[in-house]
Amino acid sequence: MFLGATLLALSCRPDEMSGPDGGRYANLDALSHEQIVLGDQLEDPYSLDIMQQSLEVLYPTKASAPRLEVTDYYVRFLPGDDTQFKILKLMDVNLLDHPLDYEIIREGDYYHDPAIEEGNITWQYAVVPRDFQFPQDIRYEILDRCFIPDNTATKASDVDWEAVEREAYRLSGNEKMLLPRSKAGEEGDGRPSGSIVIIDDKYNGGEPVGVSGVMVSVNSFVKFSSAYTDASGSYTIPKSFSSEIRYRLVFQNQKGFGIGVNLLLVPASVSTLGSGPASGINVLIDKDSERKLFSRCVANNAVYDYFVRCSREDVTVTPPPANLRLWLFQNLSNSSAPMLQQGSFLEGKLVDEYLGEYKGILASFLPDITVGLKYQEDYSSIYNMVQHELAHSSHFVRVGTAYWNKYIKHVISSFITSGMKVYGVGTEPDAGYCEVGEMWAYYMQNVLYKERYGNYISDLGTSFWFCPQILLYMDDRGITDSKIFTALRSTVTDRDKLQQALTDLYPENKYVIDQAFNRYLN
Repeated sequence: MFLGATLLALSCRPDEMSGPDGGRYANLDALSHEQIVLGDQLEDPYSLDIMQQSLEVLYPTKASAPRLEVTDYYVRFLPGDDTQFKILKLMDVNLLDHPLDYEIIREGDYYHDPAIEEGNITWQYAVVPRDFQFPQDIRYEILDRCFIPDNTATKASDVDWEAVEREAYRLSGNEKMLLPRSKAGEEGDGRPSGSIVIIDDKYNGGEPVGVSGVMVSVNSFVKFSSAYTDASGSYTIPKSFSSEIRYRLVFQNQKGFGIGVNLLLVPASVSTLGSGPASGINVLIDKDSERKLFSRCVANNAVYDYFVRCSREDVTVTPPPANLRLWLFQNLSNSSAPMLQQGSFLEGKLVDEYLGEYKGILASFLPDITVGLKYQEDYSSIYNMVQHELAHSSHFVRVGTAYWNKYIKHVISSFITSGMKVYGVGTEPDAGYCEVGEMWAYYMQNVLYKERYGNYISDLGTSFWFCPQILLYMDDRGITDSKIFTALRSTVTDRDKLQQALTDLYPENKYVIDQAFNRYLN
């Protein structure tokens, strides 16, 4: 667990290439994952006036052609802080940090309006229904009044709305974006579907596995839709489209957790996949893929798998908080589970010294877990690192914030006073909190790695003074992770108290428990 070092820190359509199973996967090599570069503003085909003109062009003499009314508003919000951002998300507002009616010269993963000071949340663009109740305290602007056919509740049964939509693209000067119209009964019928998969070289014989529970978000101008992938990585977008659409992965998982952050000011990272056909795209990711996309997908799967494991009937390890938030850092080497969003306390002179200039960042989008990826090159190493921090997050849920505050303070103090020794030497005040916490996390890291990858020598962390091999020794003799976790009460603040708690819970295993602790006395 290590917070300080972690915190110091042209519009492109994907071509197709063959995947290892003979399938077709989008080639994302040409995409940028830095800041989006905008070009000229475009006329939105879904603007109410354009759609009305389109209807009248196609049905010039039709007396029953409806007079269109607004179905949606194209708006932008300027949240002042994380709380206001959360309010919008709780209202199911799909937010993007860049305008929807501009040419994109270069794709990217984020955008920051040049008129907004760096360090502040940038404008967030969205499409909301006409009856949307705007929050009183959040600044917003209505940019356009829209008619989006899929969203209207009442449609004239004899109006070809797909034809109207296509004509609107022509009238607005966006005809080049249109795709050939699908034939009646054609499979898919314009509803994007596909799969997002990733290769873990050491697992499943090297065959792709799904990127699970991640959001696939698509749009053409203000027409939005999204779907979550299932466990195998498959998705189907519920709306149909007539034009090319932009694809992106939003790392706000179906399980509730988010992986961030773009520019440190977005709670869930976005990886652009570029523009593609309305039928959908398939994406294959491996260790040679763009680094941010790869590491986000691995971290996503690690957390998803952990939640699934904790939900099994034979496991009593408490899952992390559902709204868990992770930060990933490519150029830093250490990881942590400070659980700040959950209420852990970081204030005072000691913390100021520890975090330096980065303390101000914590005012927005507090992290629960930070993951340093500098030396984590492959799937298994990233997966392993994340599992360690997830074990901490389960421990946090078990013991609460008062316990965790002492844990964090010990780690910060050790970093500042012990010459970069993250865990200290075991003799400092409150070192027992670290002793129990790291013993548990390294133990779980070993157990989970072995469960996934099979033949594996469980020795991670065994060179440290807190000796996770104590728990590994007991596990080999039938005292499972579920049993050990039950002993992690808030009163268990050092090794001796852990030993006593285990003995009280499982007196029939006293001999094995005593043998394990005595075997690794310092």
